[in-house]
Amino acid sequence: MTYVNPDPDPERSTGLEPGGGVPPGETPPAESSMPEAGPRGGENTTRGWAGGPLTAILAVAVVVAAFFLVYALILIL
Repeated sequence: MTYVNPDPDPERSTGLEPGGGVPPGETPPAESSMPEAGPRGGENTTRGWAGGPLTAILAVAVVVAAFFLVYALILIL
C-alpha cells in the first residue's frame, strides 16, 4: 500500500504566489449569517430526560452511595 499525501502539491496548485501566499480575490468570501441557519421555531426539540435513563442513573448513584456508606461504617466499627 503506497502513501498518498492528501495535501495538494504547491507547485501545481493554481492561485498561489511564490512562498505559498494567496492573492486577494482567490479565496471565497467569509461565511455570512443566514436567517435559515438556526432551528425552526415552533418545535419543542428539548424534551428533557426520559424516565428510564434517569431512573437507571439515580439507581446506580444510590447503590454507589450505599456501598460507600456501608464501607465507612465497617471502617468505624
